[in-house]
Amino acid sequence: MLQLTDVHAYYGKSHILQGVSIEVRDGELVGVLGRNGVGKTTLLKSIMGLVPPRAGAVVFDGVNLRNSPAHEVPRLGIGYVPQGRRIFPLLTVRENLRTGLAKAGNRVDEDTALAPVFADFPVLRARLEQLGGTLSGGEQQMLAISRALLGQPKLIILDEPLEGLMPAMVSMVRDTVRRIADMGVSVLLVEQNVKMALGVADRVYIMQKGTVTFAGRAEECTDTVLLQHLGV
Repeated sequence: MLQLTDVHAYYGKSHILQGVSIEVRDGELVGVLGRNGVGKTTLLKSIMGLVPPRAGAVVFDGVNLRNSPAHEVPRLGIGYVPQGRRIFPLLTVRENLRTGLAKAGNRVDEDTALAPVFADFPVLRARLEQLGGTLSGGEQQMLAISRALLGQPKLIILDEPLEGLMPAMVSMVRDTVRRIADMGVSVLLVEQNVKMALGVADRVYIMQKGTVTFAGRAEECTDTVLLQHLGV
């Protein structure tokens, strides 16, 4: 489904991604681990066209995204929940969700589309007319994930979905991420919470200094591997 091959990306003269190759298969949940500053978010932005790679290939469903403008990428079937959630704080919950429906091209009516959202996150039904910026951090994350799913993506990309969440919300978001993959939607997950990522992922990549230093199944990430590649 998604394949990055020898991707190089820069911020100005800073060489951030230095030949990164990863793959996400149909219905698979893939985790990307690594310390802050190793290029994980840049990797996701390179997929989304926000930091266009200068070399290498980013192929999704047979289409090379390397030269695709950022606004076209979601239309190809990729949902993106960036770090910090990035909901529209001055729009209501309902209006935020409608932006996700717009990406789906209004192929289904609103009530039908929102039913599974409320089944997963009933609190959003109670907050429909509340401004997004007044929600708690956990509620904003629910909204961001739901908005992305309403676009009916084939692949959803999540950047640090547990960041800033209360402990009580962590298990709910974790279970939701795994459920998305079990529904057949591929997931690419960047997460600092190593235990959570290994608990839900099928395969993982570990990055150091802009390169992938480990690739394998989640159960292969033993304490020895984590110590060698993450220092934990």
